[in-house]
Amino acid sequence: MAVRRILRMGHPMVARRAAPVPEAELGSERLQALVQDLWDTMRAHDGAGLAAPQIGVGLRVVVFAVEANPRYPEAEPVPATVLVNPGWEPLDNELEEGWEGCLSLPGLRGLVPRHRRIRYWGLDPEGRPLEREVAGFHARVVQHELDHLDGILYPQRMRDLSAFGFEEELERRWEAEREEGRAQVQAVVARPGG
Repeated sequence: MAVRRILRMGHPMVARRAAPVPEAELGSERLQALVQDLWDTMRAHDGAGLAAPQIGVGLRVVVFAVEANPRYPEAEPVPATVLVNPGWEPLDNELEEGWEGCLSLPGLRGLVPRHRRIRYWGLDPEGRPLEREVAGFHARVVQHELDHLDGILYPQRMRDLSAFGFEEELERRWEAEREEGRAQVQAVVARPGG
């Protein structure tokens, strides 16, 4: 179909709660076209997921999939999924922090706490129900995308904004910290009796 423009943080559409897809739209050509545009746009930008509000459509529809993704090279696979009118709940109270990026915040990353294990549900574009229990990166992707449907971007979930920055700057910082750590280990090893 089409690669659409991705709206960025600050645009009012990405800060709004999306409306449910009406039952009469399930299986419609319009919904199928929206889903295809989401897939085309997500893949063109190497995304792990995309929500309809990010392309200017205020409906509760998300797509996500992770196979070999250069933006997430170490991520576990996540099956290609379309969710219409989705919801989710945590399966326990365990939170884990992980680095996230977002196509609506290009070039930025942040350390975000998310529930490690969740159950999510929704409909496919034809209206068939889907429900899964997932953990790890899959759970993180679902929570991130469903936040978009409520007008929430990942920086709003962060506990510490010192763990938020441009990817290039964060990479430089991490490399400097690795070098400093190597130098400390070498200094200990070089000591007599070390």
